[in-house]
Amino acid sequence: MNPAPSGIPSGRVHSIDALRGFDMFWIIGGGNVIERLLTLIGAPFTLALAGQFEHSRWNGFTFEDLIYPLFLFIMGLTIPFSLTKRLERGDSQRRVVLHIMKRTLILFLLGFVLNGFLDFNLAEMRWMGVLQRIALCYLAAALITLYSGVRGRAVWTAAFLVGYWAVMALIPVPGFGAGALTPEGNLASYLDRLLIPGKFCCFGYGENEGILSTFPSIASSLIGVLCADWLRTGRSGREKTLGLAYAGFTSLAAGLLWGVAFPINKLIWTSSYTLFAAGWSMLLLATFYWIIDVRGWKRWAFFFTVIGLNPITIYVAQDLFNFGVVANVFIHGFVSYLGGFRPAFVALCVLGVKWLFLWFLYRQKIFLKV
Repeated sequence: MNPAPSGIPSGRVHSIDALRGFDMFWIIGGGNVIERLLTLIGAPFTLALAGQFEHSRWNGFTFEDLIYPLFLFIMGLTIPFSLTKRLERGDSQRRVVLHIMKRTLILFLLGFVLNGFLDFNLAEMRWMGVLQRIALCYLAAALITLYSGVRGRAVWTAAFLVGYWAVMALIPVPGFGAGALTPEGNLASYLDRLLIPGKFCCFGYGENEGILSTFPSIASSLIGVLCADWLRTGRSGREKTLGLAYAGFTSLAAGLLWGVAFPINKLIWTSSYTLFAAGWSMLLLATFYWIIDVRGWKRWAFFFTVIGLNPITIYVAQDLFNFGVVANVFIHGFVSYLGGFRPAFVALCVLGVKWLFLWFLYRQKIFLKV
């Protein structure tokens, strides 16, 4: 792996932390707050906007469908920076690989804990999940980044996307034939039913984080790696921003075109979905990078940065602990008088408690990494 070119600032790319925090904001309750407010207003336009905070039932794309691939994209963004830092401080490639394997294992174990492994009811446990997919994407993207150059990373990205489309289109499923893209008839769902024990999420015929669909999700992270490679060049901030924007619009168009034959679908993570989500991710990165790192306007992003510096911490903590209990201590005396505004206000207060928890960690310089 080649280090960053000379002359590239060694400081942190602050827009990456802010963008990660923006993404996590919706995961820790921001979407819930806004959806409730939009629903409370009740106008046709606001109800339509509220629908953007629900996942597509099958084919299609909503704002909620962007959150997960955006996180994988951002994870990919950080990989070249973190690996280069380790190599430059003298770590051998073997030691870096051990670090990658350790981090992958911890993410997997955390995913098992969140999925109920400690209940010891393995027949009813969900074996795959969000953190397990993050672990697999990190493992593959980090190793590819470590052992290949920019061209190799691009080839791997294309291979995952084209290869997934090819096997989904050409390999027949018993009882359905080749190329079926229904919930029960597609190859990815069939392999999940065949190979994964326990229960599935989030549709009855396969696993939302299934085996075969993991390959195009790795491409989501590798696209982030390629964007990091672009940011680490010696070009000006304006050129980098324009390049990201151009790539974003191109990816959106490619995703839409590919979607005619291979529909945009989050549940089976189609190749068109990967490109379409990556397009929006690159446009968001271009916006955050231009405002924060090029123009230097950072203060407005502090709220998101606090969240973005401890993403896995809050993701796990909100599943293990009830932040609503803490919020209720302060609002239980008057919240019943808020009428229809009560659900949105309660959701806002719970979100506030989570942010204050992260702010405390930030103030104490506690950044939990796996």
